Amino acid sequence: MNAFKALKYLALLPGLCWSGCLQAIELPRQEALAIGHKIWLNECGGTVDGLTSWNNGENFASLGICHFIWYPAGMEGPFDESFPKALAYIRQRGAKVPAWLLETKDCPWTTKEEFEKERHGERMTSLRIFLKDTIDKQTEFAAKRLSEALPKMTEKLTGTQRLHVEEQFQRLAQSPGGYYPLMDYVNFKGEGIKETERYQGEGWGLLQVLLDMKGVEKGQAALDEFATSSARILTRRVELSPPARNEIRWLKGWLNRCNTYGTGITPKT
Repeated sequence: MNAFKALKYLALLPGLCWSGCLQAIELPRQEALAIGHKIWLNECGGTVDGLTSWNNGENFASLGICHFIWYPAGMEGPFDESFPKALAYIRQRGAKVPAWLLETKDCPWTTKEEFEKERHGERMTSLRIFLKDTIDKQTEFAAKRLSEALPKMTEKLTGTQRLHVEEQFQRLAQSPGGYYPLMDYVNFKGEGIKETERYQGEGWGLLQVLLDMKGVEKGQAALDEFATSSARILTRRVELSPPARNEIRWLKGWLNRCNTYGTGITPKT
């Protein structure tokens, strides 16, 4: 595959609506893989072992370069379960999937303790190998999620809000390296449209970051503002979070991640 397919929004022309301005383009494979590697570094330090994780205080496994969420049977939570969707996409792209993974709908480990006990077992080992061998396809899935995010985010907004979010999205998409912060954040904290992903009525997804941005310049100014806005939104999340979740323990790492958005991933020719 010489190029990586993604979706990009065309520049606004006076009087035109964005809903009719969507076209398929190709994102250079080198840039796409650089973004995937950066997301992998952000989520699990770029380690193979980190591709299968279960964070303290969570009731789900976090898998792959984007730490896709996978709930055990009977478990529910406020966060979108993304691993089954990613797995379906990877299968569709022709990857060979471990047989046991094809036979289970839910995460087979019900607690972090069970998960860690089997870390070096046959199923977990085969899962890590599968995830390591499909990093390119996981990156494709991350880009696909981004391509579908804007219509979802703007569906219920007012006209003024919709135009603002579309323009801020465009600032990043048309800036060198701007796809990295967009792809990373939407896979990191979601679109921001689920009512269950709220603390005291306030969300923390890509939608909230774009609504928080005010600038108009593209390029480095857009990257810097996205970094600042994402840090502000996540800090606010922690302030509003239930004390029992102790989310302050994650904030430093989250803010370090936000700082990387100011550097972007510059396309190479």
